[in-house]
Amino acid sequence: MFEGTVRTNLDHLEEHTDEHIWKALGKCQLGDEIRRKAEKLDSPVCENGENWSVGQRRLVCVGRVLMRKSKILVLDEATASVDTETDNLIQQTLKHHFSDSTVITIAHRITSVLDCDMVLLLDNGILKEYDSPERNGGSDEKILTLTDLGVKTLSWLSLYIFLQTHFSNSRETKYPLVLRLWWGFFFTISCYCLVADIVYFKKHHSLSILFWASDVVSVVVALILCCIAFSGKNKDGDTVLQEPLLLNESLKGEETTTPYEKAGVFSLLTFSWISCMISLGQKRTLNLEDLPQLAISDSVRGGFPILNDCLEASCGEINRVTTIMLVKGLVKTTRAEIAISAVCVFVYTLSSYVGPYLIDSLVQYLNGRGDFKNEGYALVSAFFVAKLLESFAQRHWVFKVQQAGNRARAALVAKVYNKGLTLSCQSKQGRTTGEIINLMSVDAERISDFAWYLHDPWMVVLQVVLALIILYRALGVASVAGVVATFLLMLVNFPLGKLEQRFQEGLMKSKDKRMKSTSEVLKNMRILKLQDWEMKFLSKIQDLRSVETGWLGKYLYTSAVSTLVFWIAPTFVSLLTFGSCVLMGVPLESGKILSALATLRILQEPIYNLPDAISMIVQTKVSLDRIASFLSLDDLQEDVVESLPFSSSAAAAVEVINGNFSWDASSPTLREINLRVSCGMRVAVCGTVGSGKSSLLACILGEMPKISGLIRLSGTKAYVAQSAWIQSGKIEENILFGKEMDRQWYNRVLEACCLNRDLEILAFGDQTVVGERGINLSGGQKQRIQIARALYQDADIYLFDDPFSAVDAHTGTHLFNECIMGLLDSKTVIYVTHQVEFLPAADLVLVMKNGEITQAGKYNDILKSGSDFMELVGAHEEALSSLESIDATTLPKPAMQKLEQGADDENDGVDNGGEAKGQLVQEEERERGNVGLSVYWKYITTAYSGVLAPVALLAQIMFLLLQIGSNYWMAWATPASKTVAPRVKGSILILVYVLLSVGAALCTFGRALTVVTIGYKTANILFNKMHLCIFRAPMSFFDSTPSGRVLSRASTDQSSVDLRVASIMGQFAFSILQVLGIIAVMSQVAWQVFIIFIPVFCICMWLQRYYIGAARELARLCGVSKAPVIQHFSETLSGAITIRSFDQESRFRDTSMRLIDAYSRPQFHSVAAMQWLCVRLQAVSLVTFASALIFLVSVPRGTIDAGIAGLAVTYGLTLNLMQTWVVQSLCYMENTVVSVERILQFTCIPSEPPLVVEANRPESSWPMQGEVSIQDLQVRYGPHMPFVLRGLTCTFFGGKRTGIVGRTGSGKSTLIQTLFRIVEPTIGHILIDGIDILSIGLHDLRSRLSIIPQDPTMFEGTVRTNLDPLEEHTDEQIWEALDKCQLGDEIRRKTEKLDSPVCENGENWSVGQRQLVCLGRVLLRRSKVLVLDEATASVDTATDNLIQQTLKHRLVKEYDSPEKLLEEKTSSFAALVAEYSMRSTTSSTL
Repeated sequence: MFEGTVRTNLDHLEEHTDEHIWKALGKCQLGDEIRRKAEKLDSPVCENGENWSVGQRRLVCVGRVLMRKSKILVLDEATASVDTETDNLIQQTLKHHFSDSTVITIAHRITSVLDCDMVLLLDNGILKEYDSPERNGGSDEKILTLTDLGVKTLSWLSLYIFLQTHFSNSRETKYPLVLRLWWGFFFTISCYCLVADIVYFKKHHSLSILFWASDVVSVVVALILCCIAFSGKNKDGDTVLQEPLLLNESLKGEETTTPYEKAGVFSLLTFSWISCMISLGQKRTLNLEDLPQLAISDSVRGGFPILNDCLEASCGEINRVTTIMLVKGLVKTTRAEIAISAVCVFVYTLSSYVGPYLIDSLVQYLNGRGDFKNEGYALVSAFFVAKLLESFAQRHWVFKVQQAGNRARAALVAKVYNKGLTLSCQSKQGRTTGEIINLMSVDAERISDFAWYLHDPWMVVLQVVLALIILYRALGVASVAGVVATFLLMLVNFPLGKLEQRFQEGLMKSKDKRMKSTSEVLKNMRILKLQDWEMKFLSKIQDLRSVETGWLGKYLYTSAVSTLVFWIAPTFVSLLTFGSCVLMGVPLESGKILSALATLRILQEPIYNLPDAISMIVQTKVSLDRIASFLSLDDLQEDVVESLPFSSSAAAAVEVINGNFSWDASSPTLREINLRVSCGMRVAVCGTVGSGKSSLLACILGEMPKISGLIRLSGTKAYVAQSAWIQSGKIEENILFGKEMDRQWYNRVLEACCLNRDLEILAFGDQTVVGERGINLSGGQKQRIQIARALYQDADIYLFDDPFSAVDAHTGTHLFNECIMGLLDSKTVIYVTHQVEFLPAADLVLVMKNGEITQAGKYNDILKSGSDFMELVGAHEEALSSLESIDATTLPKPAMQKLEQGADDENDGVDNGGEAKGQLVQEEERERGNVGLSVYWKYITTAYSGVLAPVALLAQIMFLLLQIGSNYWMAWATPASKTVAPRVKGSILILVYVLLSVGAALCTFGRALTVVTIGYKTANILFNKMHLCIFRAPMSFFDSTPSGRVLSRASTDQSSVDLRVASIMGQFAFSILQVLGIIAVMSQVAWQVFIIFIPVFCICMWLQRYYIGAARELARLCGVSKAPVIQHFSETLSGAITIRSFDQESRFRDTSMRLIDAYSRPQFHSVAAMQWLCVRLQAVSLVTFASALIFLVSVPRGTIDAGIAGLAVTYGLTLNLMQTWVVQSLCYMENTVVSVERILQFTCIPSEPPLVVEANRPESSWPMQGEVSIQDLQVRYGPHMPFVLRGLTCTFFGGKRTGIVGRTGSGKSTLIQTLFRIVEPTIGHILIDGIDILSIGLHDLRSRLSIIPQDPTMFEGTVRTNLDPLEEHTDEQIWEALDKCQLGDEIRRKTEKLDSPVCENGENWSVGQRQLVCLGRVLLRRSKVLVLDEATASVDTATDNLIQQTLKHRLVKEYDSPEKLLEEKTSSFAALVAEYSMRSTTSSTL
């Protein structure tokens, strides 16, 4: 440079304008530097340019030639004095502006001539070489290329020979995983080399044929190998034929233990141990038996003893479990998994911050400021290893915490179940079955879900510390502002977290109430339909749901606000941090900015999740408190009964001395009980309703709390309850009740209990599956099966609680004679009865009144001495007074023959001529294969016809554009180093960033609101549709569908639809958009990444399709296998007294554990399968990120803007996670949408006929007379089933009392159900006052009829709500009805009167009292047609007479007046009366 000015140095001849000079300065990167000088172009230049650096002087020389624009340009070491970045800029500038000129470059830097078209090599003045750069030095290159090609050929040949010899005779269908992964990696590298060849050829228009050949062959071979790897070995014909057998032999899930238990280190690390099951699921539909058993440590048999022992050790002798004790027990049960997952969390957290820490170093390296040789590849290696560690640590963290959660849940469920078996009746009255089941189905599940948040509290602290260290390194003291902002955001999140917690607690409480009501309704649906109350109770459940949806809406929309905070958080922290940098003068460089942004993005998660974690901790504590409270309830007193081994020489089989017992502490229920029963005695217990008969049996069983006294039993015992308890399952299983089959004794029991005929007419005999609560059996059949169960046990002591009330006179006599007087002749028997005719046969008769034994002795002795007993006998004789004219001993032979025949040919079920049928109760239906697109479409379009879905997508797209724009702005506007001037002012930089970020946050808030609205609205619509369909379903649906299946949809599936489905579907769609956004950003600087991304994404989708078959079925199996756990628990709670009386607790515990493990198995393998997929997805996705990094550090530095390249790397850090999340969310979505699928199944249930037929509604006064005319009525229960009623024709005259009698199973209940159209007539008509009941709606029919059902039913609530659920009557009318049904005085004695509480199923009322309440209902309704279905079976004869007097009394093989039927000596009615009369007469003479 010459002394003078910048202008004179550039334009000595003064040929150019200032504008031309400025352009030249801009092109040679000196424009900004000159503008900063005060004199601009007149800035002084000293002699030899001493006041300018050598590099700047070199750039001035470049500016001169740019202004001259000659056709021949010579560069003589023109860039020797500048750094590599400036060198690259100069080369690019000259190449662009002298593209049509001859450029001769003299250089020592080989990189400066590599892009020349020709290279001339001089040596001692001699031209050694002159050719293109590719051809120069060709000999060495050819040798290298040929050697490479030869080595590859030998390698592939060796590999081929190895595979041919090793696998030719192998039965394996897949090559080793490591080999397949290597082939995939080789394919990726080959594609990259081929792409590099193409790019190079386009740039230089020439490339050695050896490169082309080598890389093309590599790609083709690698592609073939990948196809082989993914499709598996070809199988010959024999293998195909053998495969199904081999699969069945090798995958017997019930017989094998999970491969997880014996897996090696590599298999555990990569989850390869579950590959076999995923492969099987891809080939065919998985069933529960395909799943291997859990390892003992993961099964409930391994976890429960640890928890139980820990709790027992903590409690000591005090039966009080605290929350702390429960937590200690659960930690001890899962301590290994907690420790391993903690290590994984630590490694994951550290490795996740490696990327943000190194971004600044990478940007500086790309900017030409490398610290050492090969620094770029070292950085790539660090990024790669960190992401790999992060991936594996995260996957094993997730797996271990879920493993721990499943184990804790299983142990808790088993503990709750065991507590339910030992719970005292008093404790049980304070908890409904629904509430106890919720402990298992809701609270235990919530504690299991808490495992996700187990490490969050300390992990958040670690993440914040690491983030602040990185921020301090990048921004110095200004990072303090980031610390303050972070803590401020955490504080803001706490109120939101508390709100969410309060709303969730309200949601759970309201859900508990709804589920309790739903459970009660399902149990009593038959009564509701008979009374025409189902729509009223549906309205009640909908009201409860309205309260629930109020809490649900608050919770969901608060979550949407939390989403806004989540996306505003990094903007707020960035604003304060970067703003502080501007104010404090800290230079903002692109590398530091990107490092800070990446750090804040990671910090965003703990800031957002901390309130969730705290909320989850609180919710879990609530659940732990609830379970601890339940476990602290009083058990049955262990010392109530002194049990002794049986001895024939024992002084007494049953002995009670000075016994005082009470159901509650307020007053004794039984007082001064003294009873001594010798071995082999028969003891009868009688008394009026509520006198304490059932309580006496309960105290002998040890079920009733003892105040004082002594109870001693000698030998084993069996018990038959007043209300039959039947397990769902086969009839044979109900009778055997855990004992081994003794065919001879079994047949004797069946004969004694009159069951042979019933089993003959059932299509499957004793293998017939009984529905829940024995719903497909008549009352008499259930009672006889219950008696058979007791007899088969061959116990020493038998306790019968009025077992003959549910059967007809003939069957009752047969049971009494064959069972009590026959098979149990040598046993000790205590039986409660209302039938006076069974009393004379007893060795001892006990008369109960007001909780005391008022009389005891032989029948004839107390008959003469006691007034209480005389009342019962007098009532019985009064009932027999109408039969005095009949002498059973002189009854003609035809009637006696009919008497001996036993049961009629007619039956409620089917006859021998019936066609083969399936079981009434089938396995739960589950969809198979892919979740249909129709399910997704129905869900999306249910709310607002799907209009909001595109709105949500549009909001997400806007969010992505604004978010990428804000980050792009920061990367572009900030300089790469301190020496480069920033493009914009600091204030403008921050302002634009804030505007873009706030806009992005508002868009995502709008998206969250839209998704929440879709989910909220759809959940309510689906709920209402499903419940309407359930309540309008015919009774056949409830007969064949266990309530557990309905409850699981109303609880678990509905919760999933309420809270998860919409968000997961949204996450899937949004994650796809985010991946596309990341790829777009990365392609900006390395478009070759897109070429890598396509095959990688295809591999990811192939892995997803390969995995989803197994995952989908595992999710369905989880749903299907949960219902049996709940159902078994529900049955156990209702039959706990029976189970304990037979000493069957251990067997029921074993069954429960087996069912819990059956639920845990698909859950465990589903979690493992998801991790199997994620490990592979992240490994494959990591290839894309690694390829981008390799490309960035391989290209000459300076060719790519370092800031934008850093931005691409920042986004690339999340690529593998996001790419994995796309596939993972797709799998989650398919698994979660199964809940929608299951609910939609129940929206398609066939409905009953309409409730109202508007065109044919009867008058309000109908029926006026109440005459029922039956014409040729034929009824069957299904289209392929035989007729139960065959051609029935008769008339029930209006205002008259008609009795329907017949043997057990003769069709009585079927006739009543047909009258109420519970079962529709197949042929014939029923007319009431001339109106065909088929022509009117069900509401108009059932609301005009009244019925007192065979099974007395009361609902939880009060006396008032039980008598008048529709709230149609005044208190005066209710009291009047109570007085008429003999309950008025009893209710008046209670303090709450009509508001006296009624427990679930009316458990705090005796069966007789419940029957009287049912009578009170019909007295209130006052219908013209009243049906009594064994309405007085559960009350004593005196009460029966009073009821009959109140009602003025209760066909059909024969039909006429009783007198005429009795006159016809061959009639069946005469035989029935004769049986009853003969039984009574015979007993009175005993």
